[in-house]
Amino acid sequence: MVPAHRGRAAKPVYRPVLTGRRGTLEALRHLDGATAALLAPVLDVSTMDHSLPDSLTRLPPGLLPAVDVSALPDGVGGELVRWGVPLVPVAGLAESDARLAAHGVAARAYAGRLVVRLRAGLDRSGPDATTAAVERIWRLARLVPEQCELLVDAGDVCCPADVRSTEPRVRRLVDWARRHAWQTVTVVAGGVPPTLSRLPTDEPVRLDRWDWLLWRRLADLGVGYGDYGVDCAVPGADAAGDRLPTVRYTTDGAWWVYRWSRRGGRGDERVADLCRTLVSAQHWPADGATFSWGDHEILRRSRGMAGAGSTTNWAAWSTSHHLARVLFDLGRSDGARPADDWRPGARPGGEDRAWSGGGWRGGPERGRPARPRRNGEAGRAG
Repeated sequence: MVPAHRGRAAKPVYRPVLTGRRGTLEALRHLDGATAALLAPVLDVSTMDHSLPDSLTRLPPGLLPAVDVSALPDGVGGELVRWGVPLVPVAGLAESDARLAAHGVAARAYAGRLVVRLRAGLDRSGPDATTAAVERIWRLARLVPEQCELLVDAGDVCCPADVRSTEPRVRRLVDWARRHAWQTVTVVAGGVPPTLSRLPTDEPVRLDRWDWLLWRRLADLGVGYGDYGVDCAVPGADAAGDRLPTVRYTTDGAWWVYRWSRRGGRGDERVADLCRTLVSAQHWPADGATFSWGDHEILRRSRGMAGAGSTTNWAAWSTSHHLARVLFDLGRSDGARPADDWRPGARPGGEDRAWSGGGWRGGPERGRPARPRRNGEAGRAG
């Protein structure tokens, strides 16, 4: 039996829901300990990959993932205590009695806590029925509310209409949550479209981060932040849409999508051209080589120092940068400004300065983010 996890040096501030695929795990593996302690990722496992438990053992020591296996049938794959690695179980309101009991065993064996995932679009039974459902979870898992984190999952939020319709629903759920002594309450939403295959190729395309806007509008609630990384919140959706070299690059309030299909060259040349275009863009960080491991890998390709990689690599680079960028944005001193001051595409606060982790730094970079924290091997040459 693996002992309960110990030694987190910082309180997590960001709880992303990420796929359990290789690209995601590769990005997480390259986090350094200080950055890992600020993350509490939830890994969605839709198919049982028997190499996944071993992959989790290679994550940084400060990173303790939550694992959601609600898409798997009851059995060995869904009994997380048998995986033999430190993790936090995730329980939905519709889990079977047997699975909730097994989740309770895993929670007590590893982290001493459980994540309860309340899906705003599906779990709409009213406050009394919702209370009865979570009380059932606590009873069968043999845990108390103080040992449980609540994840209010708003799902897919891809346009202004989604933001307007989702906000009051989430507010009602957070108001209900205040009846109970949850350890934390986090709102998570996803804004990446279900498919990117209809976007233009060979030029960067800007997409608004409507999930980020939703959270900014909920800032007065004091809830934690989560998203779906660079993937879509719709189950089974393929965010890449095709096998073209694709990088989804996160900035404040937007993603820049690079899909490259230029003919007349090898794959290495196409990816190198994509990466050269990205590192010359204004939204490239001033210290891109050390902003994240993913940025470092993109910079290497732009200089022809490595091969094209694969869909797994492109997803890993995109996810690595996204995690670093979100932590950077959450740490900004202007992060508490009123939500109605936020405008898609606008530079927050109108400042030409950037937060470097210890204070503001000026300069001609016009608000490009400085490195919030070093990620893994990002600072090594070559």
